[in-house]
Amino acid sequence: MLGRGLGQPALFAIVYTAVASSIYFSLGVVADHALGLTPIVFLVAGLFFALAAMTYVEGASLHPERAGSTVFARYGFNELVSFIAGWAILLDYTILIAVTAFSATNYMAAFWGDLGHGSLEIVLALGIVVYVAVRNVRGFSKTRVNRVTALVIADIGLQLLLIVIGLATFFNYDELVNPIHLGTTPKWNDVIFALGVATVVFTGLESAAGLSGEVTASRGSLKRLIGSATIVVMVVYVGIALVAMTAFPVAGNATGLSRYYLEAPVLGIAESFDNDWLSDFFKYTIAIAATATLIAAANSAMLGLSRLAYSLSRNRQIPSALGRLHPTRSTPFVLIVIAAAIAGALIVPEDLDFLVGIYAFGALMGLTIAHLSIISLRYKEPDRERFYSVPLSVPFRGGSLPLPAVVGALLSAAAWVSVVVTHAGARYVGFGWMAFGLATYVIYRRVEGKSLLKRVMVPEAALKLEREELEFGSILVPLTGTPLDDDMIQTAGRLAGEERDEGLGDEAGSTIEALWIFEVPMALPIDARLPDAQLERARAALRRAKAVGEEYEGVEVATATVRARRAGAAIVEEARRRGVQAIVLAAEEPSRIRGGALLGGRGGPMDNFVGDATKYVVSKAACEVILTAPPSSDPPVAEPAPPAAPSATDQGISAAPPLRED
Repeated sequence: MLGRGLGQPALFAIVYTAVASSIYFSLGVVADHALGLTPIVFLVAGLFFALAAMTYVEGASLHPERAGSTVFARYGFNELVSFIAGWAILLDYTILIAVTAFSATNYMAAFWGDLGHGSLEIVLALGIVVYVAVRNVRGFSKTRVNRVTALVIADIGLQLLLIVIGLATFFNYDELVNPIHLGTTPKWNDVIFALGVATVVFTGLESAAGLSGEVTASRGSLKRLIGSATIVVMVVYVGIALVAMTAFPVAGNATGLSRYYLEAPVLGIAESFDNDWLSDFFKYTIAIAATATLIAAANSAMLGLSRLAYSLSRNRQIPSALGRLHPTRSTPFVLIVIAAAIAGALIVPEDLDFLVGIYAFGALMGLTIAHLSIISLRYKEPDRERFYSVPLSVPFRGGSLPLPAVVGALLSAAAWVSVVVTHAGARYVGFGWMAFGLATYVIYRRVEGKSLLKRVMVPEAALKLEREELEFGSILVPLTGTPLDDDMIQTAGRLAGEERDEGLGDEAGSTIEALWIFEVPMALPIDARLPDAQLERARAALRRAKAVGEEYEGVEVATATVRARRAGAAIVEEARRRGVQAIVLAAEEPSRIRGGALLGGRGGPMDNFVGDATKYVVSKAACEVILTAPPSSDPPVAEPAPPAAPSATDQGISAAPPLRED
C-alpha cells in the first residue's frame, strides 16, 4: 500500500482530469505548429506519458511524500536539485491554472459569443481563478473526488463518441497525408515545439504524486492505472487529432482549426458537422463538458501547487512565511493567493501560444529531473522496498538500470533544449523564472545559515498563524523488535500528535519514521541475502509500529528498512538524510553485572549501561534525542530472556535488535 486516506479513485480523478482536459486547449496550439503531423506528435506524446507514468509511480511508491519530482530529486540528488525541479513545476501549475481558466471561457462562448473575447472574457476567467483559489483554501474533500471521477468518465465517453462519428464523417487519408512535406510543411522546429506542448498531460502525474502519502493503492492497481491512462492518452489524443486534421485539412501552411478555433479547437470540430442536429448536439455537450472539466483541471492544478509549495516552504526551499497555514482550514492560503494573482496576470494578455510555450519549458525540465532521480535512486537506495518498479531494467555497474527512465530522460532533455532554442518566450521567461527562484533560494538559505544541499525541515505547527506549543513535526524511531517498540512509538505519538487538518490530508499532520536496521557484518557484502525469518521479524515490527502510531490523531507512520554495518551510525545518517527533528530511542536496560546498590555491591552500574549505539546517537545526532528506558530503581528481577527469533547465524548476519554497535 502507498498510504491511506483517499483511495484509488483519487489517483484516477487527478490523472484523468489532466488527460481529459488538456486536449481542449493543447489541440489548437499543436495543430498550429505541427499541421498534418499533429496525430504523430500526440502519438509520441503518449510514449512520453507512458515513460513518465512509470517513473512517477516508482518514485511515489518509494518515497510517498507530498510534491512529486521535487521529492524524487531530494533523495536522488540533493536539496538544490530538488528545488530546481519544484520551482519549474511551480511555474507549470500556475500557467495551467491560467490556461484552463482562459480556455473555459472560450467554450462558454458557445452559449453567448461575448464570453469568448474582450473584457468580459478576462473578467470571467479571473472569476474562475478566484473560485478555484477559494475552493482550495477551503480544502480538498473526498466527495470532490467522486464528483470529478464521474465528470471525467462522462467527458472521456463524449470524446470517444466524437472520435467514432468524426472519423466516419471526415476521415480522408489523402487529405491527411498529401499536405505533409517534412521540413517545409511543417518545419522541424515547429514539430519539436509542438511535441513539447503536447507534454501538458504529464502534469496530472505530478499532481497525483502529490497525493501519494494519502492514497491507498495496490501494486496491481498502479500497473492498471499506467496501462489504462497510456491507452486513453493515445486513443483520445490521436483519435481527436485525426478527426481535426481531416475536418480542417492543411491548406498552404496553415489549418482552419488553428486559424478560427485556436482557443476552443474541439468546439470547432463540433461545428464542422454538416448535419445541424449532430453539430448542435456536439457543440453544446462539448461546451458543457469542456467547461466543467477545465475548471476541474484548474482545481487539480491548484491542489498540486498548494501541496508542492507547502513542501518547498516546509523544507526551507522558499521562505517559510509563504507557507503559512490558514488558522482553521490548515491550507497554505498565502501561496494559494499568490498563485491566483500570478495566474490572473498571465490571463490578461490572452496569448495561449505564449503560455503553453512557457509551460513546455518547466514541464520538460521537471520531467527530465524526475527520470534522472529514479535512475539515481536505483543506485543510492537499491535495497529500499519498492511497491512498483520501472520494468525493463538491466544490470549496470553494480546496480539495476531502468531503461525506460533512461530513454525518458534523453527524450525529455532533447525536447527541452529544442523548446529553449525555438521559442523565445519559453527561453526568456523560463530562464528568468529559474534565475529569480535560484537567487531567492540561495539568499534565503545563506541568511538562515543553512546548507544549500542538505535538507532542513520546518515543523507543520510552525507554519500555523496561531499556534500554541511547538511540537515535533517529524520523529525517527529505530525499532528493536521487542515490547519496548510500543513505548517508543507511543512516546513519539504523544510528542507528534496534532489534530489533522482536512485541507491538506494525512501528511499535514506529523510524521513518525519507523525504521528497522539490518546490521550486516563486515565479512559479508552489504547486499547479502537476508533470511526469511529476519525479513518477517522486521515486517511484523513495522506493521505493529504503524498500527500503534496511527492511533494518534494527526500522526502518519512511514516505515522503512535499511542495511548498515553499525546501527548507531545508520540512525544518525538516516536522521540527517530525512531531516527529522527528533529521535526516540530505547536505551538498553541498566546492567546489574557489577551490582552496586541494586545487588548490595559497592560500585554503581556499568558506565556503558546505555550501550554503544545509544551513546553514539546521543553524541553525534544533530537533532534532539529522547530516550525511553526501564526505571533503574527497585525494578523486579529480570525474567530469563525469551528464545531468540530465528537468526541468520548460518550466514553470519546478526538477528539481534538493531540498537547495537559492535
